[in-house]
Amino acid sequence: MGGMTAPDPHLFATWASVADGVAATRSKRSKVTLLADHLKGLRGPALETAARFFTGRVCAAGDGRTLGIGGAALGRAITALGDLDPEAISAIWSRHADVGDTAREVVGDRTPEGPLLLTTDVAALYEAIAATKAVAREELLLGMLRRCSAAEASYACKLITSELRIGLRDGLVEEAIAVAFGAEPAAVSRADMLAGDLGSVAVLAAEERLNDAAPALFAPLRFMLASPASDAAEIITRMGDDVWVEDKYDGIRCQVHALNGRVALYSRDLKEITAQFPEVADGTWPDGVILDGEILAFKEGRVLPFFALQRRLGRKNPSAEMREEIPVVHVAWDCLHVGTESLLDHPLNERRARLEQLALPDHAVLAHLERINGAAALDEQFDAARARLNEGLIVKDPDSLYLPGRRGYHWMKLKRPLDTLDVVVTGAEYGHGKRRAVLSDVTFAVRDEDSGELVTLGKAYTGLTDVEIAAMTEMLIASSVSQHGRFHSVVPQIVLEVAFDSIQESTRHRSGHALRFPRIVRWRTDKAPEDIDTLARVRDIAQRRAAEFTQRVDAPRRS
Repeated sequence: MGGMTAPDPHLFATWASVADGVAATRSKRSKVTLLADHLKGLRGPALETAARFFTGRVCAAGDGRTLGIGGAALGRAITALGDLDPEAISAIWSRHADVGDTAREVVGDRTPEGPLLLTTDVAALYEAIAATKAVAREELLLGMLRRCSAAEASYACKLITSELRIGLRDGLVEEAIAVAFGAEPAAVSRADMLAGDLGSVAVLAAEERLNDAAPALFAPLRFMLASPASDAAEIITRMGDDVWVEDKYDGIRCQVHALNGRVALYSRDLKEITAQFPEVADGTWPDGVILDGEILAFKEGRVLPFFALQRRLGRKNPSAEMREEIPVVHVAWDCLHVGTESLLDHPLNERRARLEQLALPDHAVLAHLERINGAAALDEQFDAARARLNEGLIVKDPDSLYLPGRRGYHWMKLKRPLDTLDVVVTGAEYGHGKRRAVLSDVTFAVRDEDSGELVTLGKAYTGLTDVEIAAMTEMLIASSVSQHGRFHSVVPQIVLEVAFDSIQESTRHRSGHALRFPRIVRWRTDKAPEDIDTLARVRDIAQRRAAEFTQRVDAPRRS
């Protein structure tokens, strides 16, 4: 008896069908099985592409290439694909709040011009888009989408945004690779930590070469992460009495790679940012180093607030005037590679010793490090870090190994809000992903005591439970006075307590101020809009913080 022919795993349609299957089940075991069954039928470039696509990435981490297609260009391509007017596409978008689902509805049941192969068609087209000038990118994208079925168009667009939204974490892709090729899960996980790209790891697993995975210069490693805590006693309970603490700086995470005169800087999302901070890259760095640390705005012996550094972000080749106004330094706290030797398997105390032996250039310093014992000492050190105008502390186990991309209790961050404010919700927008059907992103305001008017201060979208968000959505829709796309302006009646890390003057909001990392502490059902905080209190907090920055503070030390 003849059986049904198995779908060709080299087709993008097959890959999209597997992705749909993964999205349709909540069972982690089923997700892994679906992926493994698909991957084991592939080898070489097709396997590399399929596995990488399942992580939501088109290019390997640190590849350096970008597709250069933003939301507006993607929207124009989808609109042209369906030959729709802007109002029609806006209505479809409002129903889904997801670019992939929007593209799926636009294509509908139309017969595609395909078929598309994973590598020679889809991956090759993405490479062509990355290599071409902006004016031609939309034409290439539109040409690809016209060859797609509804499911293929959905995932072609999702991959451009690097958000599959099918309930798939990298850890599940790791498990699937191990199952597909009979490898040890720990070996796959370790190879992923070192290589930082599950596409290449899948190929190594298929060829039984996982031990060949190794960190490489100018292929950025995923950053090791710290688990949050707001209580010193909790940290000491988890980590023991004897810990190392470093100041938690208010900058951007930055990995430095240097070899044979070439220096590259990489951000937390593994994008190269060398051109944004040429004074750091221009220094003479030790050969063969990979350093973990932070870029800070730093002038005349003091750390400047993040709002100052923000003016440097995204600016390639900043002017001499900008560099003089907002100078920066790289604060190094870990040495991951030196010469030809990887230090990832060495404990932190050895890595720090190697770091302190390095001769760093002028625009690089060492993180402030203290060795302490007990919760009381940790609290004292936290206060000292805040006095140095830093966010808090990173607490580390001196025996910990460096685990790229992992968050655990070997590193913990002690961080407390600067203050809280009682605010009122004046608007709300539908969220994304699992929150696309609820009004989870709220705009809030305080009261100008002189005019009596409400003045916006910011937006927040974290801190409430799903049950609270559902209840709030009902109230917000019932009190909506106008709607613009997915945003509702509402009658101000819901009072929230909002925490934040810092506050700064800003022209973005009517209040003239902006909060750093605002998050909702609780829904103040016990308070009315008349009870919210005033603009005067906001200004008072901002002025007190600004006064602190006029004081000279200890710099991170030179090597």
